[in-house]
Amino acid sequence: MNKGGPAAGGVLGGGIGGGAGSGPTAAAAVAAAQKQKTLLQRVENDIGIIVDHFTHLVNAARVNDPPVRNSQEAFMMETRAARMVNSADSLLKLVSELKQTAIFSGFASLNDHVEQRVVEFNQLGEKTDRLLSRIGEEAAASLKELESHYSSSAKKAIEP
Repeated sequence: MNKGGPAAGGVLGGGIGGGAGSGPTAAAAVAAAQKQKTLLQRVENDIGIIVDHFTHLVNAARVNDPPVRNSQEAFMMETRAARMVNSADSLLKLVSELKQTAIFSGFASLNDHVEQRVVEFNQLGEKTDRLLSRIGEEAAASLKELESHYSSSAKKAIEP
């Protein structure tokens, strides 16, 4: 049975974390890898149970002459079938959980991207505010200088 690891074409190590690092990204990568390992174990366990019970169902389906033995085998078949249904239900729940994980991890990465853009825009806004403040200060200094030149030239024009 395929174990789903990296050597078997699985998705372990599929670029999570992007290399050696620390902080929330590395912790998220470790948590994602652990969750993936757990989910793969659940899948392998559920599929193994289904195959095992199906094998027992086929073996128990042989027709025997004694009626007591047939009723016992019928009960065994019903029990095995019920266990197969439970395992299949567990697999369906696992698929649902995987879908939710994929959806929410997509939202998480989208939220991370939005937060990153907000930080970038805030930095750009602060830079723009500093630039506008500097331009305002330079304009005020230039205006003051022009006023002093104008007032000195106006006094010279009046005093001849």
